[in-house]
Amino acid sequence: MAKTMLELRRVTREFVQGDETVRALRETNFSVRAGEFVAVIGPSGSGKSTLLTIAGGLQNPSAGTVVINGINATKLSKKQLSNVRLKRVGFILQASNLVPFLTVEKQLILLNKVVGTKPDKAAIHTLLVELGIEKLRNKYPSELSGGERQRVAIAKVLYGNPSLILADEPTASLDTTKAFDVVQLLARETRERGKATIMVTHDERLIKYCDKVYEMRDGVLMLRPHKK
Repeated sequence: MAKTMLELRRVTREFVQGDETVRALRETNFSVRAGEFVAVIGPSGSGKSTLLTIAGGLQNPSAGTVVINGINATKLSKKQLSNVRLKRVGFILQASNLVPFLTVEKQLILLNKVVGTKPDKAAIHTLLVELGIEKLRNKYPSELSGGERQRVAIAKVLYGNPSLILADEPTASLDTTKAFDVVQLLARETRERGKATIMVTHDERLIKYCDKVYEMRDGVLMLRPHKK
């Protein structure tokens, strides 16, 4: 059985807004295994982003336990949690968040500078070829299409070799063809590289590439019947 890369145990998130207590995430039990590509759908304000930020250690739960690749993240100091995020969690956002003055290749090498390691040129070459962007290695973000920028963002995440990938509306700024291409690519890399990926999306056409689909309503996460 594949290893569990993320587990939420009885996790909740509440905050006070004026005189009201907002329950952004009601008691949630949730897990994702290596090689699984999971979608979370639901209307705006339903709690999807809260789930993702808690899963990635960007926000603490009000109660419950978050386990990332076997590590109880809720018991870590801020410095320890930051280290877990850096080494074990990869974020793919709606905006590709590329550094405008770095070429495609140097976007990846930047990670080596952050963690103090030597660039792995062979791994970079393999990734760029797999993602179909090897010919763009010396291009700058301004010279790329939206789909190409998202492929570079995926390459950056995979180069860091995280166990958990969190994608927040990664195709929202793309046209239909590019959106399908990016999600198919993410699904393939997830399974072939044994990652656990959670994708928050409003576009239900994309969920056919996912192994499981969850729906979020008013802070309640429910597994939805799904056939690929």
